[in-house]
Amino acid sequence: MAGEERQGACFIGGKETLATESGRHTSYCEMMGKADIWLIRTYWDFEFPRPFLPNFKYIGGLHCSPAKPLPKDMEEFVQSSGDDGIVVFTLVSLVNNITKDRSNTIASALAQIPQKVLWRYVGEKPDTLGENTRIDKWIPQNDLLGHPKTRAFITHGGTNGIYEAIYHSVPMVGIPLFGDQPDNLVHMKAKGAAVIMDFNSMQIQDLVDGLSAVIKDPLYKENVMRLSRIHHDRPVKPLDEAVFWIEFVMRNKGAKHLRVEAHNLTWYQYHCLDVFAFLITILTVVLYVFFKMCKFFIMRCCFRSKRKSKRE
Repeated sequence: MAGEERQGACFIGGKETLATESGRHTSYCEMMGKADIWLIRTYWDFEFPRPFLPNFKYIGGLHCSPAKPLPKDMEEFVQSSGDDGIVVFTLVSLVNNITKDRSNTIASALAQIPQKVLWRYVGEKPDTLGENTRIDKWIPQNDLLGHPKTRAFITHGGTNGIYEAIYHSVPMVGIPLFGDQPDNLVHMKAKGAAVIMDFNSMQIQDLVDGLSAVIKDPLYKENVMRLSRIHHDRPVKPLDEAVFWIEFVMRNKGAKHLRVEAHNLTWYQYHCLDVFAFLITILTVVLYVFFKMCKFFIMRCCFRSKRKSKRE
């Protein structure tokens, strides 16, 4: 098995996936083309309707699970929020530090909201950090999102975080940074479950207004609850489905019957260039013959006319 994180999928194939019959190692594209089953890390609560091949299996949310109890000190902080609840804030783990200006802007905005905030943050403590905000190098994101006092989730838009928010019915404020994150959050915005901020140009009031919108406007909560119902209303749990298809490929020594023949075609065959070349050749020959025949008949008619005029 090999994983494709950038595309949010993994592909599964047999031994021929790693090497050709001649023994040479295959390229990355060849290996992807030889996959028998694709396990896609999304589902129709996230995706837009479109046709897909029989070897594409959507298993979005397979990592999600019910919330576990929080550590005692964190639970006390959460309970101290009262009826206002809490906001959970995490950015991608690859971003360990943000500029001081950006961190102060974010901290100033968070200090203005009535909710308590748990912010996964690594770096120098912001100067404008409010008393309502707690920063930690690590927070139990899934358990916090599943807490009944959670009102909103500020996220960079990674697939895992979005699915945990959908699983626990938490509306989102998205701050995409790179990769698939902007596209992921566009999906959530289109489905009415999130607002999107630009990390570089975001001002204090922008973040305050975004949080206020997703917390106070009931439509955001209703939309994310609808997505959560779709996510949970499945005949098979995503993890069980993923396990089934992996074992299916192992039991049957592949799943060639689910693969389209397009994977075995060359690039010019895939784009039907050989067919177009054949048709163009036939058309060229027909036009050439037609042109020659027309030229022959025209010359013949002209020759007859000249002979007739000479006789006269």
